[in-house]
Amino acid sequence: MGDIQKKTTWLLLVAFALSTTVMAQITNDPAVKQVKISGYVGSRIDDCIKNRVKTQDVEHLIEPFRHHEEKSRWQSEFWGKWIQGAIASYRYNKDPELYRIIKNAAESLMATQLPNGYIGNYSPEYQLREWDVWGRKYTSLGLIAWYDLSGEKKALDAACKVVDHLMTQVGPGKTSIVATGYYVGMPSSSILEPVMYLYNRTKDKRYLDFAEYIVAEWETPDGPQLISKAIADVPVAHRFPHPSVWFSRENGQKAYEMMSCYEGLLELYKVTRNPLFLSVVEKTVGHIVREEINIAGSGSAFECWYDGKSRQTQPTYHTMETCVTFTWMQLCNRLLQLTGNSLYADYMEKTAYNALMASLKKDASQIAKYSPLEGCRHEGEEQCGMHINCCNANGPRAFAMIPQFAYRVVGETIHINFYAPSEADLVLPGRKNVLLRQMTDYPATDKIEIDVNPAKDADFTVALRIPAWSKQVDVSVNGKSEKEILPGSYLSLTRKWKKGDRISIKLDMRARLVEQNGAQAIVRGPIVLARDSRFNDGFVDETSVIVSKDGYVELTPVEPPAFAWLAFTAPMVLGTDLEGNSAARQIHLCDFASAGNTWDKMQRYRVWLPKTLNVLHAPYVPYDK
Repeated sequence: MGDIQKKTTWLLLVAFALSTTVMAQITNDPAVKQVKISGYVGSRIDDCIKNRVKTQDVEHLIEPFRHHEEKSRWQSEFWGKWIQGAIASYRYNKDPELYRIIKNAAESLMATQLPNGYIGNYSPEYQLREWDVWGRKYTSLGLIAWYDLSGEKKALDAACKVVDHLMTQVGPGKTSIVATGYYVGMPSSSILEPVMYLYNRTKDKRYLDFAEYIVAEWETPDGPQLISKAIADVPVAHRFPHPSVWFSRENGQKAYEMMSCYEGLLELYKVTRNPLFLSVVEKTVGHIVREEINIAGSGSAFECWYDGKSRQTQPTYHTMETCVTFTWMQLCNRLLQLTGNSLYADYMEKTAYNALMASLKKDASQIAKYSPLEGCRHEGEEQCGMHINCCNANGPRAFAMIPQFAYRVVGETIHINFYAPSEADLVLPGRKNVLLRQMTDYPATDKIEIDVNPAKDADFTVALRIPAWSKQVDVSVNGKSEKEILPGSYLSLTRKWKKGDRISIKLDMRARLVEQNGAQAIVRGPIVLARDSRFNDGFVDETSVIVSKDGYVELTPVEPPAFAWLAFTAPMVLGTDLEGNSAARQIHLCDFASAGNTWDKMQRYRVWLPKTLNVLHAPYVPYDK
């Protein structure tokens, strides 16, 4: 076999599955000592931490917990969302000032706990209604995350008391978990996730029993039937009739909450190893990929599934909620950990570079609630009488997830899931220290070089994610080309690695023309492109024909203006005047994340460009049909 052995993909999948730990909440992999991402993505992560996470008025988030007068709103979710993002950010940058902020936030929140264990803001007679249990979920998640970071037992005790109190109100012979709150009980029953985390950390069987009770309640007549409807292959947008009142209990298509329930089910699967649980999550995710996720890697309208993939060319109100974007990435990340299927990393890369990066304002002061594929971006509404909304609280968790999934160590294998200029300090079994360094400006260009520097010569495997979209791939190690490269899988390179070994990768960055519903768009590598009115080269909504050959568009890179990360020109025939305007012109485009990034309502951008119909080249359809 020579220096390098190829390991088959199925062996890699088995290794991933067997290595998955039940300590499931996202914590730093002890084998990944430190990751630092630089370049564009690294700067956006840093900006988000500095200008969104650290500037949050934490007392403003805690104040509602000091009062118990709420009847219907969701103030109690904001603290839990924010602190999880802050903790994940700290795990990335080890900023001592951020640690102090987090510690104070945790201490202040725990001080609001009532003697019966309740932490929330609902009045006693309104508990279990609307968003009360949903808020308790986020409180529990935040407390557990703080316990995992700090080791402070009182945080774990506080989380246990929150769930113990809920178990006095909900369960067999009491109120059904799916009878509480909106959306056929999905928000409330997504508390399954922290319940499993408590079981993992305490081994108290009451929590496992409660988790199994929650899943059983899903299949009752009043429940969301998340298992049976997945087995029956019911698309996620069609699991329940269209509701007469959208934001109500009867709406069973709520995207974020549905995925949150499935995340909890994966945590139960890790303990029980019931193959049905993993199967129904993967079946559901398959439907989401095929029917909902759009060209920018996210989905939803008015926060619900709506057959969005086939309808994405139509301008739509309230698309791509950032909470949906984050939860989609998180669900894919957990499936990547469990299955080792590199396609989940492909989905995350697409989402991160497009929908997620587009949500962050250029100055990183805010995260958009919605990021439409055309129009202008803008701030989300302030919610619940507070100076925040769900996506500003939740979005930083997605940015902090990027370094967490970029590199993984499973046994003797290092998986490289995200290509960007970066460094990773890793420890393999037997205390084998390895420093990886990526030198690249991908995806601006097609080349990635990775220096592999073990402290001592050592045998191990480096598994490279080969994106499914890259139809042409070149990989070499120290100048020697690799063969049998399969897009949409890992290329596993096993050898005795020495300091100074270099992996070189060249991916297929030809711009792909995507056509749908009489519209056209351009995708280059993982990056979606958009017209932006700031280029001042025409009306962005004008009809056009993008010149292409064999499905590819010849782009010309240009110097990006101050507002853009990446910029190109593409040949297009604009308008409908063939006699006066038939020659192709070079029209500017930028990456979708940069389009409209100042949130100036006088500026417009567009991904899907209307395609001019030419009936000379279209099939004849009789006028009476």
